[in-house]
Amino acid sequence: MVKRPQPQLSRRLALQSLASGFGYLAFAELAHDQAARGQNPSGQGLAIKPTHFPARARRVIFLCMNGGPSHVDLFDYKPKLSDKEGQKTAVSVLRGNAALLGSPFQFKRHGESGQWFSELLPNLAAHADDICFLKSMHTDLPNHAQAFIQMHTGRFQFTRPSVGAWSLYGLGTENENLPGFVTLNPPSDNGGAQNYGSAFLPAICQATKIGTNQIPGFYAALLGVDKEPGPPLKNIENSLFTTRMQRKQLDLIRELNEHKLSQDVYHPEIEGAIESFELAFRMQDEVPELLDVSSETQQTLSAYGVGPGKPTDLFGRQCLLARRMVEAGVRFVEVTSPAKWDHHFLL
Repeated sequence: MVKRPQPQLSRRLALQSLASGFGYLAFAELAHDQAARGQNPSGQGLAIKPTHFPARARRVIFLCMNGGPSHVDLFDYKPKLSDKEGQKTAVSVLRGNAALLGSPFQFKRHGESGQWFSELLPNLAAHADDICFLKSMHTDLPNHAQAFIQMHTGRFQFTRPSVGAWSLYGLGTENENLPGFVTLNPPSDNGGAQNYGSAFLPAICQATKIGTNQIPGFYAALLGVDKEPGPPLKNIENSLFTTRMQRKQLDLIRELNEHKLSQDVYHPEIEGAIESFELAFRMQDEVPELLDVSSETQQTLSAYGVGPGKPTDLFGRQCLLARRMVEAGVRFVEVTSPAKWDHHFLL
C-alpha cells in the first residue's frame, strides 16, 4: 500500500475553509427560506412586504429642488427678523457683513391649521391643511455636496443607502414590470449616484435614472452639447432580437451568473445584475407608453406648465411623469430641479 503525502493544512487555510463552510450553510438556509416564501433566491425579492403597522402613504414623490427661494420669504414667518431689520449681529460685525434683513413680503395665516404663507404662494396656501411642515430641521454642513448627500442618505462621511433605496427595500414594489425606485434628471455632481444608490442593500434597490442631466454642465459646454441629448431612457427597445430570442439570451446569462454566484456564495453585484437584466426585459412593454405624455389632455399639460418655450416645461414634465409613475405602481420617484438656485447676491 502506497502512502500518499497529505498536504499540510495551515491555520489560515483552515479558518478560510471553515468560514466558507459556515457561509455556505447560511446561504443555503437563506435560499431555503426565500424559496418557501416564493421569492427569487438570487436576490432579496421586491414583492410587497408586510409592515409593522398600516402605512398611511403607499408611494412617495420626492421633489428635490436643489436650492430655491429662502424659506423666510415663503412659509417660515420670522416677525422678529423684521423688527430687528438693519441691526448688526455679533457674526456680522466680526465678518463685516451687512445688517439683518427681514422679508419684504406680506404673510397671512391660512386654513384651519393657521399655517403662515407669504404672498408669493397664493395657490399653495389654499392647501395649507394638506401639508406637513418640518421647521425643526438643521444642519452642520455649510457645503452643498456634503449636505446634499446627507439629505439623501443621512450621512456624508460614509456610503449609506439613499432614502429611496430604504423605502423600496422595506416596502417592496407594486409593479414588477417597472423599477420600484426612479430618479428623474439626477445631477452628476454633489455626490452623483451616491444620492440614489443602495450601498450595502441589494443592488436592485438602487434607482433607475431617467433624464438628460447625466454629465456635468461644464463638460457639456466643452463638447458643445446640451447635457446629454437623446431620449430620456435609452435602449428601451431591442431592435436586434425578438422577444423569444431575448428570453433565451437572458436565460443563458442568468445561468452563468447563478453559477458564479454559487461559487462566491454572496456577491451583491451579481445578484443586482440578475435582477436588473430581468427587470429591463419586462420594462420594454410598459415604459415607452409611460414616458409618452401625448395622451394627456391640453388642460393637464397646461396645469403642469408643459409646453414648448415655457420655462416650466422641463420641471413640469418631470412632475407629470412622476405622477404617471406612481399611478403605475412605482414606489419612490425623485424629481430634481433642472437648475440650481442660490441666494448669494442680487437679493
